[in-house]
Amino acid sequence: MLRLIVNSTVILFLTILTQIGGIAWLIALFFRRKIAAFLLAYAALTAAAVWIAPNFGRVALNCFDTGPLQVQSWMYCVLNRNYVTPELRDVLIDTAEEMDRQYPGTKTLVLDANFPFLDGFPLLPHLSHDDGEKADLAFFYSDETGYLPGATRSPIGYFAFEPGPTDCTPRWPTLRWDFDIIQPFWREYELDEVCMAAVMRILSNDDRVGKTFIEPHLVQSLQVAHSRIRFQGCRAARHDDHIHFQL
Repeated sequence: MLRLIVNSTVILFLTILTQIGGIAWLIALFFRRKIAAFLLAYAALTAAAVWIAPNFGRVALNCFDTGPLQVQSWMYCVLNRNYVTPELRDVLIDTAEEMDRQYPGTKTLVLDANFPFLDGFPLLPHLSHDDGEKADLAFFYSDETGYLPGATRSPIGYFAFEPGPTDCTPRWPTLRWDFDIIQPFWREYELDEVCMAAVMRILSNDDRVGKTFIEPHLVQSLQVAHSRIRFQGCRAARHDDHIHFQL
């Protein structure tokens, strides 16, 4: 009974984290060397997902691209969180290329996108990202030498918050985490306001983009107010560490 509970928990956790990891663990249960079998099964399923996902209307962002558009961390690719609809892929590519045209050498970094299969399957901890039409972009940073191509304050691009005034008060339940205890560990880069304002304007002027989420204090400081730029609400995750946009 205990083994059943443990394996069920592992399958649930891996499914929530990667969508296909639970299937890989289920396969591994038929083998003596379960960890090795899991890794092989997971790698095979991950590779197969690239070919199968187009049947579900999604494509994988290139995890090895070194051009203007890049996936911020290998982690997003390993966890199968780098899938989008073809239209969203085109928006991402066009946005990155326009950023590179305006500011040569700029790298636009994608964070969480979507899983490869099934509309409505949640990509936690996000409240959306369940249909291939949403993606998060990392902030752009600089130091005393200027813009830092491909740099982020935190290793995964999230949770390095840019503090500012807010009307949100503590409430429960909420995903608006502050993570105060880890803030001192992040790199001391400055927000590159020129690149930030540029990417927000590019997204706002793209008729394929429906909404963009970023904290109101950044909208004000960057002077990028637009009808397509919204506040995500006080119960959702903070958006002063990344940009969320959707078709």
